[in-house]
Amino acid sequence: QVQLVESGGGLVQAGGSLRLSCAASGRTFSTYAMGWFRQAPGKEREFVAAIKWSGVTIYADSVRGRFAISRDNAKNTVYLQMNSLKPEDTAVYYCAARRVGVSSSHNDYDYWGQGTQVTVSS
Repeated sequence: QVQLVESGGGLVQAGGSLRLSCAASGRTFSTYAMGWFRQAPGKEREFVAAIKWSGVTIYADSVRGRFAISRDNAKNTVYLQMNSLKPEDTAVYYCAARRVGVSSSHNDYDYWGQGTQVTVSS
């Protein structure tokens, strides 16, 4: 069982930056692939970025070059550095864990955090 707790969300102006953190419980964190998803009001949950245990990363086209996912296995934490934020990045951001490999499909993830709100003002 893995429990995930996100933090770091908030209100920021367009062009600004935020860093989200996701703290995970469990001794096998280092073997899990970790992902970030987001959901805006009235929209479906969408993939943002994911990182394999080895450090291999994948990104959604909409955030590539602006966002960076990373992980610290010693701290059981995954991060999402978000730069050059746009109003369309406004959403609740969720951290997720998956036992095997990275995936951009939310259906493939086994564990989810409660989410953290990110609001980007224009």
